[in-house]
Order: sequence, then C-alpha cells, then structure tokens
Amino acid sequence: MLFTVNKSPFMSGNLESCLRVAPAGTPLVLYEDGVYAAAAGTRVQGLVREALAQHPVYVLEADVKARGIERLIEGVRVIDYGGFVELVEQHPVVPWL
Repeated sequence: MLFTVNKSPFMSGNLESCLRVAPAGTPLVLYEDGVYAAAAGTRVQGLVREALAQHPVYVLEADVKARGIERLIEGVRVIDYGGFVELVEQHPVVPWL
C-alpha cells in the first residue's frame, strides 16, 4: 500500500490518523498542502521523525517549491512526478482524506 496525505497538518489531523493505521514499512507521500508536514523546525517535526522510523516518507518536489519550503526534515525523500508515478505503479494507493 501507498498512503498519500494532501492536507496541512496545521489544519487537519489527517497525517496523525494516517500514521495510526499505516502498517510499518508502507510508504507515505505528502503532496499539495501535506508537504508542510515535512518542513524542518515546525511543531509536527517530532511526529514526522517518528514516522520516518517506521515508513519511507516522500514529498512531491513541485509542491514543496510552490509553497516556498526551503528546509526539509532530514530523511524525507523528494520525488518528482515521475517518482510519484513509479510509487503508484508499485503499490495500491490509499488516499488519506
């Protein structure tokens, strides 16, 4: 499975609820406003670091750039649209709304 989160962790509890049910080892992609969770130095940094201990965490590069995020939490992997498509081809997608 591939879990995707597109809501800001500052406006929604989607990331937290997703992480409660996502089995260890399953990848997580943050896109659209979900990429705010990967910004270094925020109040959700601890949550994302805990997630990184259990999951590969990806952010969509275009969304990071569009939101002006300059520093990401160490360990978060940046992917382009091609990388996102590869993940989708490899895993059934669970969009976390």
